[in-house]
Amino acid sequence: MSLSTSQPKKTLTFPEHAARDGDISVLPRIFEERINIAILQRTLPAEIAISANAQCQTSRAWQYAWLGSPSDDFKMDLRRQLPEPAAGEALVDDVATIAEAIAYLFETETVGIRLRLLTAAMCPRFHCDNLPVRLVTTYVGPGSEWLPEYAINRAGLGAPKPDRPDIITDDTAIQRLSAGDIALIKGSGWEGCEEHGLVHRSPSLEQGQTRLLLTVDPA
Repeated sequence: MSLSTSQPKKTLTFPEHAARDGDISVLPRIFEERINIAILQRTLPAEIAISANAQCQTSRAWQYAWLGSPSDDFKMDLRRQLPEPAAGEALVDDVATIAEAIAYLFETETVGIRLRLLTAAMCPRFHCDNLPVRLVTTYVGPGSEWLPEYAINRAGLGAPKPDRPDIITDDTAIQRLSAGDIALIKGSGWEGCEEHGLVHRSPSLEQGQTRLLLTVDPA
């Protein structure tokens, strides 16, 4: 299964620290010193969208975690634990393909995989992850939001305090990933990026809205 799309979305002017394209070759750009987010734009194939939406036909939050190789054992375990296992084949295959690509890109056999069905924002405040790098993709619902560097006051990051300034200096600058997009984001744990990790947050959800979110961390 290819992660590329034959019809990439319209490319807009992006800040110099961000990269996006409709071809999987954009993801290795995360290794460039100035890049702290690399986005593979894609429209979910119909069978994956149907499979993902089937898992969201429940009112309860749900999550799945795996640490190890994205092997056949992983696929069997994930399929068994999905809210709707009978409809999960396309989603499971896609998650495994993404995890295998990340394991290959970062030359590791072990990845941390989390698939979550959310009914509320998981991390509603803008923040920077304290880890080297993370892959995020949203199958259903609104995608993650992030800030260009020029719109950030990094003195505002961290736990809220009465004297802490606002993080956002320009509300109109907020960017959002689309459902289906695959993004690699650098955190403060990336060597050389301690002060320049991507600042991002979970999107707010309306009453009754759900979000199916996948994260993959190379170990």
